[in-house]
Order: sequence, then structure tokens, then C-alpha cells
Amino acid sequence: MRYTIKGDSDCPLLEVYLSPTETIKIERGSMVYLSNVSLEGKMNSSKKGFGGLLSSIGRSLTSGESMFITHAQAIGPNAFIGVAPAIPGKLTALQVGGATQYCLNTGAFVACDGTVDYIMQSQDLGKAFFGGTGGLFVMKTTGNGDIIVSSFGDILPVQVTSDRPMTIDNEHVVCWDANLDYHIEIASGTFGFTTGEGLVNVFHGNGTVYIQTRNIHNLADALRPYFPQNNGNN
Repeated sequence: MRYTIKGDSDCPLLEVYLSPTETIKIERGSMVYLSNVSLEGKMNSSKKGFGGLLSSIGRSLTSGESMFITHAQAIGPNAFIGVAPAIPGKLTALQVGGATQYCLNTGAFVACDGTVDYIMQSQDLGKAFFGGTGGLFVMKTTGNGDIIVSSFGDILPVQVTSDRPMTIDNEHVVCWDANLDYHIEIASGTFGFTTGEGLVNVFHGNGTVYIQTRNIHNLADALRPYFPQNNGNN
């Protein structure tokens, strides 16, 4: 996948150049412009037929991801497509292949090579009940190639080592090395009542966690007092 990231770091755009018949996968609804490229919505599953339908429905219900994913294929020379995420922030490319795979938080996926897929991976009930990373399942990459992820704000790598586990606010996690183990716990007190912190991910092992520098739920809370209130009389 050949691409350029255009624009500033706050509101970038991904422009991908496609070779003849090359196909990439992009987040549903993320296309901004295209030339000599066809779009086709397909079930968000590596399975075919009825099994693929059930897998897509299960993925949507359990992870918050869309049932569909858009396949963009070159249909002529000099084909290219512009793609943008739903929220402002940074775009980052990660290479996957072999043992190097990632788990993605909900909403992080933007685009990937046609040779890359991401599948549902089950997690234990403790993570499912408290995690915002996909309920009973998280999304894990497979295959070989590039995947583009987005963050709210900047995106930074945080290294986890066997002698230095990392505790990271759940809302700031973008993706992490699939070989890392993690569990979710309350940051402090009764759901962080005294400190303002809520649920956190505690990562163990050796690998990288990519975090976003801003929290979209905190922004929503900060803006809520300025929204018109429905007093029930209208």
C-alpha cells in the first residue's frame, strides 16, 4: 500500500495510490474523494456466506464495529483514494506480519492492505464487563502488510517490559501488541470518585501500547454544559 498523509497533524487525510486491480480495506464512510477506484461494501468478516453474516453480526454486537467494511479497488491507471477518520487527530501506520500483530480499540481502524485482516478475539469476562475495548471480544490483526490507525490528539508509543508493567487509562488506549497480557481494574477508590479516574488497563509482558493524548469522553463532558437543554416544555 503506497500512501501519503496530507494536511496538518490535527486533521490529516490519508491518500492511497493503488496499482492496477489492487484492493485495500477502509473504514465504512471514510472516503473523501477517489479517482479510478470502485467501492464495494462487504461483510466485516473473513468468512463467506451465512457464516460470514453471523460473524459480522456478532462482531457488530460484541465489539461496536460496523457489520460492513469498504473494499476499494483500482479500476484504471493512476488510481487513488482519499480517506479521513471521523474525529480529529493523528494517523499512524503500523506494519503487521508473523508474530507482530495488534489488538485495536474501538474506532481506531482507518485502512489496511488487502492482505491484512482483523478478527474477533475473545477475552475473559472481567475484561468484557469493564473494558471499552470491545466487550466480549477485541479486534486483532492477522496477515501481512500495513494498517493505518487514528487517534484523538497525538499518538505515542509506550513501552511495556516484564519488569515495568504499565497502567493506562482505558480511554487513551488506541492499540497494543497482541502478545501483551492485560487486565482492567478501577484506578482508585470507588470508581475513582476522589481522583476523577475511572477504569484503567494494566499491561504486562514485553511490547508496545499506542496511546492517544486526548480523551473524547472528557471533551464531551466539558462541552455538555454549553449544549441547549431540553426542559420538557418543547
